[in-house]
Formats: sequence, structure tokens, C-alpha cells
Amino acid sequence: KLEYVEGSITDPDALRRALEGCDSFVYLVMKSGQGGHSTSQSIPVIIDNYQVNCLGLHLLLYTAQGLGIKRGVFTSTMTVHHRDRAWYPSEELVPLDSPSVYGLTKGLGEQICQYFARWFDMNLIALRITGPRERQQFLDERRNPRHFEGTHPLYVTDEEDLANAYLAALDAVQVGHGRFDAFFIAGDETNESHNLTKAKRVLGWEPKSQRYLEG
Repeated sequence: KLEYVEGSITDPDALRRALEGCDSFVYLVMKSGQGGHSTSQSIPVIIDNYQVNCLGLHLLLYTAQGLGIKRGVFTSTMTVHHRDRAWYPSEELVPLDSPSVYGLTKGLGEQICQYFARWFDMNLIALRITGPRERQQFLDERRNPRHFEGTHPLYVTDEEDLANAYLAALDAVQVGHGRFDAFFIAGDETNESHNLTKAKRVLGWEPKSQRYLEG
């Protein structure tokens, strides 16, 4: 049974209603997303991104820990990084240097998660996702790859791989306490551009939907 609670991510009462009875949570909220190449922005885009990726997240984490819910998964993005790179060696080594307000505020969201892990003993994981796609979109784009501004390829990630990443992250946050970790999640099975070894080692996750390209 799925219960739906209507309300704003910045409404503490709605957050409380949505969280009551839960032991863990997944933060999937997004509005006015952008790529990781441009500084283009507007007042509405700025407001949307700070409300969703910073204010709403902070309120959710504060409400959750107040209810005794200490474990959750934050949907981050590879756009926390400047996307003009051919290689992402590790989650810890690549700086959070996005030129976009979307990537900037997602990176600030990761810092908010670190704050709650440090000071409120929460166990939180951020998934830095790239190119989330439904199955047919995934197949179409893998067969006809897109590139960032004509240079580096965009590694799209299939819905099944994404679902498995969330399930693995939810399992991982059940162990230990007071910890924050970020993981690259990409449909890059050969690790050509993204070093996915941390996700495989800690979460037991790796992309597998490339098998649907066969035949």
C-alpha cells in the first residue's frame, strides 16, 4: 500500500506527515534542473533550486531526526561537478565546482547532509546520478550517444540500475551511524569516464542494463 501526502517540501507540517511511521527515507525532489556546463540562470531558477536542494532538504533532515529517523538517501547529481571532464577519478578527489546553480545547490545539499551526519548522528548517502532514463530512452541514447557540447559522452543510466542503486543505498545506511558517503552512479559499465569502484565495493552496485542492448 502506497500512501500519498500532498504538500510543499518547505512545509514542516507536510514533511512530518510524510515521515511519520517511516524508518528511512529517499529524497527525490527536483525542480529547475540544469546541466553542468553553463552559468546561465534566472531569479525563478535560483529560488527553485535553493528552496528544493537546500531549504527543503534541511527541513526534511531536521524533521526526520526529530522523529528519530536517522537513515536516508539524498538524490544528488554528477552536475555537482563541472562536466567538462573526460575522467572522474573518485568521489573525494573531484571538486564540487559546478558552474550551474542547480549543481551548486546540489553540492550545498551534500554539505547539509554532512552537517546532519556530524552533529545529529544521521547515516546518509548521496547518489551522484548522471542521465537518468526510462528503458526505451536509455536504449535509444546508448545506440545513438549524445555528447556534452560535442566533446565528452553523456553516460545515461537506466531506470533498473537506478532503482537498484537506491535499494543498495538504503541497505547500506542501515549499518553504523553518523556517516555520510557520496557515490558516482552512471551507466558507464567499462568505467571509461567514471570510476565506479567505490559503488561496487561499498554498495555492491554496478550498471547491468547494458545487457538489454544485445540482440
